Parts: sequence; C-alpha cells; structure tokens
Amino acid sequence: MMSSVFIAGTGRYLPSQVVTNKDLAKYVDTSDEWIVQRTGIHERRFSTGEPNWYMGVQAAKQAIENAGVAPEEIDIIISSCITPDYFYPTVACSIQDELGAVNAFCWNLGAACSGFVYALDVARGYLATGSAKTILIVCAENMSKSLDFDDRSTCVLFGDGAGAAVVKKGEGLYGSRMASDGKTGAALLAPALLGVNTPFAYDKDNPKYNKYAPTKGNYMTMDGRAVYRFTAHAIPNTVSGACERAGIAVDELDWLIPHQANLRIIEKASERMHFPMEKIYVNIDRFANTSCASVPICLSEMNDQGKLKRGMKIALAGFGGGLTSGAVVIEW
Repeated sequence: MMSSVFIAGTGRYLPSQVVTNKDLAKYVDTSDEWIVQRTGIHERRFSTGEPNWYMGVQAAKQAIENAGVAPEEIDIIISSCITPDYFYPTVACSIQDELGAVNAFCWNLGAACSGFVYALDVARGYLATGSAKTILIVCAENMSKSLDFDDRSTCVLFGDGAGAAVVKKGEGLYGSRMASDGKTGAALLAPALLGVNTPFAYDKDNPKYNKYAPTKGNYMTMDGRAVYRFTAHAIPNTVSGACERAGIAVDELDWLIPHQANLRIIEKASERMHFPMEKIYVNIDRFANTSCASVPICLSEMNDQGKLKRGMKIALAGFGGGLTSGAVVIEW
C-alpha cells in the first residue's frame, strides 16, 4: 500500500462576533440580497481583537485533544497565514510557545487560500520518509484587517477564523495535484511592507520595479472576473488530477471539501464535475471566506457532527492568491 496521511484530530476557532450582511450595509453601499445572490454568504465572524496566534492556539488545542496526543509528541508545526501578527516570529513559533510543543520545529507556509492542502501534501513527505511522526498544521487568518470597507466587492466576502489538524502517517489511498499561475497573480493582491525607504534607496521610484499597480495602503484588491475564470477550472482540474493519481474516479468520492470562497464557484465546480452538491460540504453562508482556514474549519465541523466515517474517500481542495490551487485525496 502507498504511503498516505492519517488525520488524527481536528480543531477550529471562530470569533464570537457575528457580522451579518445587514451589519455591513451600515458601513458600505450593499444589501443582504446583493451579497447573498452573488456569494451565498449571510454572515461571517470578525475578530474583536483576537490575533492570529491566539486563534491558532485555540484551534490547535482542540486538534491535539481530539487526536489524543501530547504537545511534546509534535515533531513539526506548519502554519499557513497571509495576515500574520508579526513577520517574525512566525505564527507557528508563537503557537509552539503557547502549546509547550518543545520538540517541534516550526515554519510558515505561504499559499493563501490553498495553504492547508499545500501543507498537507508537504506533511505527507516528512511522514513518508520517517523524518516526523506527528505534525500539527494550523491555519489562522484575520482577513478583516486587510479589508477596505469602502470596497463592497471585497469586504463582504471574508471572515476570520482558524482551523487545525494533527496528521500522522497513514497507509492506502493518496493522490495530490498542485498548481500555480503566477501570470495572474495581480488578480488577488495585498502589499506587505510598503516600499524601500532607507537613505540609500535613491532608485526606489524606478518604474521597472513596479511589478504590480499600487493599491490603497495595505488593503487587498481583487479582480473578481479573473479570479472567477481561474477558479472555474481550478477545482475540477486539481480534484480530477488528485483522484487520477489516487487511482479512483471522481464519482467514487464520499465528500468534496472545497475552500469556501463563493457559493457560485462551488456550484459551478459541481456542475463541471457532474458531482452532486449533496456530497460537497458548504459553510460559507455562516463563515464567509476565511482563506486557508476554511478547509480545516470544515473538517473540524464535519468531524464533530459525525459526517466523516473512517474509510470514506474525501477530496480537499484549495484555490486562491498566487494564484494557487491544489487538491488532496485521502481516506478518512
């Protein structure tokens, strides 16, 4: 049997503050009807001050307890986060400190909304070689702090939250398909540190260094049409590719758990793959787009609700900034 991954435990954290579409309409020119028709989102959670490391720790504690492992047993902590509290230390190192996972080495993976599936694929490599026995993946995002609340096309789409999974080596079904399209990277754009401002940066305004058009401060911008065109193919291509590498047909899947970007995107993927919506898990109506945290949040909910049974064939799919996309097929 081929080397796979075993998801031993899951956890999640959602801020207590619920922000409805009507709440957003007080600050931006929009309406509940406009948002629901275009996205399927009714409400989302926004941080009242909880930083990423805090949200990540709460999700990680749940996952560790659910897996029945001690923090000292964790060999690696992989965090995925595009809205970090600090550039360094990484979210993973902050989480290690709070958990007391003294034997883990820690690092951050940057793949935006594809972060969890990328991290799972990387974890499989460490587990397969015996370099690690227990890996903690934590995805935590404070998307609200990167939103321009004068831009109704973006600020209505996102929410905050964290999801985590404890991963061990498994045997049996495994397939993955990862992809990137850097040419369309500007379709989802969020600046980091703005510019080079030392006394020695005499050539800082040279137009040849302008990779992307300037944005409003550190807020994210999005070309909705370009993103939709990309995602219309991203889910079918990566999921079918991962299934092929796992040696199964798409219709053999018990569940598809996609990144929760937009209900219309998910429905379009269902149509393209001829895969029933009844077997696609959706919670975007309650939590909106939490970037890389969305897939592990879904897993945690499904696990708690008893929707996942051991032996089920599931596909996890991510797509987003980069532009990146990816899917992993495993047996639960």
